[in-house]
Amino acid sequence: MHKFLIYGANGYTGELITRYAVERGMRPILAGRNESAIRELGERHGLESRVFSLDDTAKLDAALNEVATVLHCAGPFSLTSRQMGEACLRTKTHYTDITGEIAVFEACAAADEEAKNAGIMVMPGVGFDVVPSDCLARHLKDRLPTATDLTLAFYGKGRLSHGTQATMTMNAGKGGAVRRDGKITPVPAAWRTREIDFGGGGVKTGVTIPWGDVATAYYSTGIPNIEVYTVAPPSALKAMKLSRYLGPLLEVGPIQRFMRSRIPPGGPSDKERAQGSTLLWGQASDPDGNRVETRIQCPEGYTMTALAALLITEKILSGDLMPGFQTPAKAYGAGLVLEIDGTTRRDDTDDA
Repeated sequence: MHKFLIYGANGYTGELITRYAVERGMRPILAGRNESAIRELGERHGLESRVFSLDDTAKLDAALNEVATVLHCAGPFSLTSRQMGEACLRTKTHYTDITGEIAVFEACAAADEEAKNAGIMVMPGVGFDVVPSDCLARHLKDRLPTATDLTLAFYGKGRLSHGTQATMTMNAGKGGAVRRDGKITPVPAAWRTREIDFGGGGVKTGVTIPWGDVATAYYSTGIPNIEVYTVAPPSALKAMKLSRYLGPLLEVGPIQRFMRSRIPPGGPSDKERAQGSTLLWGQASDPDGNRVETRIQCPEGYTMTALAALLITEKILSGDLMPGFQTPAKAYGAGLVLEIDGTTRRDDTDDA
């Protein structure tokens, strides 16, 4: 069986992935709960479509029984991944998604034995989060096998889609997270800042965020202490720090609905994506003072998500997979990201 299903195909990222899939000669089945949007998208690209909500177990299972793997694109994934994941276990369908949410990664990791028993691979985070950063983490571990501390950072140029902003809004006020001694540890929002040299992108101020690698990098590398940083403008950094005190208020239903109502629709245009890029930096160190650094430059985040997700889907459809819970770098190695056009990697030793 060589078909795959894109669920949430009518969202900004799902639609972009659909377009890229067709350009690569792939023929996904498109699915989602918005009948007019899904039907129109299918007709535009000459693809089959299915309309159902994740609550409709019968239609969900029927659709999954038609395919080998699903690419789940309907977030926020903390609200949707469980239903899709359980359906994949029932129907023995490989599961991938484009989440960046720590709780989803951990829930998938907890289902490792079930996935192995079902003979399926469960790989959340096959997009920008976490493919490039996961491969960076694995590469640093390969360079320094004795590493006990890992720091990752990224600097993306471009605006966010409606769906991404909705997920961020839902998580507003929940604080940050790092990994300490192998355990995910809550910390205040904007817990730490530091100056980061991204190379061609210059030195930027990074701030800790609860990015998906706090979960996944541990499974990919075994490194017990992990922090992830991103670059935020002063106004955003101020808002993050303010959320420490407004946290409970930001989670109240009416305020959540108001904040979501202020999010503009859509996402970056093709021109904006083409002009954008993403810079990543990582450092691993050990107790003896050994330290290695690596930098990666790759396409803009949404473009990267589409390319990475489809690359992994192609691998799954060809039979290149490992049953159970997997991360991109654990299953496919640190070089996976270099298979994507427009991606380069440079070690600190390359600068000498």
